[in-house]
Amino acid sequence: MKTIRFIIQKEFKQIFRDKGMLRLIIILPIIQLLILSNAATFDIKNIKFAYVDNDHSVTSRALISKFQASPYFTIVNQFPSKKIADLEMQKGTIDVILEIPNQLEQNLIREKVGNLSVSINAIDGASAGIENVYITQIIGDFNKNIQTKLLQFADGNTTKLQSIETIPSFWYNPTLNYKTYMVPGILVLLVSMLTLFLSAMNIVKEKEIGTLEQINVTPIKKHQFIIGKLFPFWTLGLFILTIGLFISKVVFNIPMLGNIGVIYLFTSIYLLVILGIGLFISNNTETQQQAMFIAWFFTVIFILMSGLFTPIESMPQWAQTITLANPIRYFVEVMRMVLLKGAGLNEIKIHLAIIFGYAVIINGFAVWSYKKVS
Repeated sequence: MKTIRFIIQKEFKQIFRDKGMLRLIIILPIIQLLILSNAATFDIKNIKFAYVDNDHSVTSRALISKFQASPYFTIVNQFPSKKIADLEMQKGTIDVILEIPNQLEQNLIREKVGNLSVSINAIDGASAGIENVYITQIIGDFNKNIQTKLLQFADGNTTKLQSIETIPSFWYNPTLNYKTYMVPGILVLLVSMLTLFLSAMNIVKEKEIGTLEQINVTPIKKHQFIIGKLFPFWTLGLFILTIGLFISKVVFNIPMLGNIGVIYLFTSIYLLVILGIGLFISNNTETQQQAMFIAWFFTVIFILMSGLFTPIESMPQWAQTITLANPIRYFVEVMRMVLLKGAGLNEIKIHLAIIFGYAVIINGFAVWSYKKVS
């Protein structure tokens, strides 16, 4: 233990001596969490909206006013014809075109039926789908209001149309704030990236400056060297988590319904997995550039297939199967379950068992791949 303690002291001194490393550890997570949490949004705003009003009636003006009042749409222009509006969409100045046909109001009064034409720029399919939902909601609400105003005539009597009112109940995120969903996942991203990169470059740096050969000829045992090298980064990972949780609560007011100790317990084991991957990369690379490239390669795959930005249920079946081997997936799920749902140890025991198994396997390979020449 005395030998391990001396190695740990040496690593901490080396980290704190490097001013660039300190900025990377302390300032970078704060900046990234603040920026990414505000930038990574599923909401689409400032949709460039144009319309062609061929009816010029009270009903058509009321419909247009619905879009003007929406916070998601920005009225760009009114065009005299659909042909001119289509040309503007081709130029990229318009995202949505609403065409109101002639005699819309009369058709609604006489036949109780009216048609509208909506054109959406669908180059970005995901955005077009969300825009279509916004438009459908606005037109559906407008249609409901129109129906309540129209009267049905039956046997000389007038009766108002009956409607069904729905009141949704949103669990875990009542305000539908995307930050409540994204911030816990982005915190996982920061903890994973920083600890993986730092640990991956650690032993490689010793190789480059030539100190690894000197350590190899000392009586230090393999397990002492590895524990002493990785323990500081395990501690820094928990420190980054603490900073992230503090910012999440103070700045973004993320609800923390579960026991924070459960998060620290899971993170402690999860960091062993990440540090094991970093150690394995260090053992099989010769330069920091190689280590950084390989670490970044795996990080991108892990992040994109973790359910952080896209639901795993929406992926193809083969991709869903691959995500079962992704440790970041389990960390993202646990972070959201504990913070937003108040889950405890019993609810995350399967995730905890899987991560513990990964920690044993990955660190076993990492230790085996490290060759100490005495």
